[in-house]
Amino acid sequence: MHPEEIRRVQNYLTTKFCGADIKLKPREETDDSVEFIIDGETLGIVFKDDEDGDICYHVQLTILSEDII
Repeated sequence: MHPEEIRRVQNYLTTKFCGADIKLKPREETDDSVEFIIDGETLGIVFKDDEDGDICYHVQLTILSEDII
């Protein structure tokens, strides 16, 4: 994902999550996904899917069992 694309997706997610402190950080090992970070904690990955000419983004959140109280 290129920087402008990352910025647009980050702005969209910030709006949808009511202004939460969301950052998208490029991953070193791949260019089709970024780390999904809220309030400084990495919670998942955003993947870019551009198969069939339609571009969409998949958000995968990971919740560890020890984080659920």
